[in-house]
Amino acid sequence: MSDSTDDLVIRALGPQDPPVLEAAFAAIGWNKQASRYERYLVEQADGIRDILVAELEGVFAGYGTLLWRATYPPFRDASIPEVQDLNVLPHLHRRGVASRLMDEAESRIAARGDTAGIGFGMTENYGAAQRMYVLRGYVPDGRGLMYNEQPVEYFGPAVIPDDDLVLYLTKRLDR
Repeated sequence: MSDSTDDLVIRALGPQDPPVLEAAFAAIGWNKQASRYERYLVEQADGIRDILVAELEGVFAGYGTLLWRATYPPFRDASIPEVQDLNVLPHLHRRGVASRLMDEAESRIAARGDTAGIGFGMTENYGAAQRMYVLRGYVPDGRGLMYNEQPVEYFGPAVIPDDDLVLYLTKRLDR
């Protein structure tokens, strides 16, 4: 594959994709079941979520989803759509795949509103994503760390730094 994203295509998730995505992630040791993508297909058909698939030179490279009615209460209450589940195959990092997925998601959000939301985990696994979102202009929503979408209390119960420990950010978009 070339280093350019000229051969990068962003398209909607199709019925042929769930086993392809499951196999691509299984090959790198990630457990992402086809049933997740089958559920996404239903949500896409119902207008709940857009699923954006990236192909580089005709081969699956990554995907991201756009949840039109966020589950995170502050986003939901303010009608802020949330970009979720952005994943790019590790051997394709730093090739512009995630940026192009974000460009498309933000373009779709801007067609309907002026603010995009996103949340990311706080472990090192999310380091590249954390940097990318900040460089794209996302800023924390000011509510601090959340665990399972609930505020982490200063002297509250201990939390596990897993995928449920999240910082949420927003970005104002040009319409």
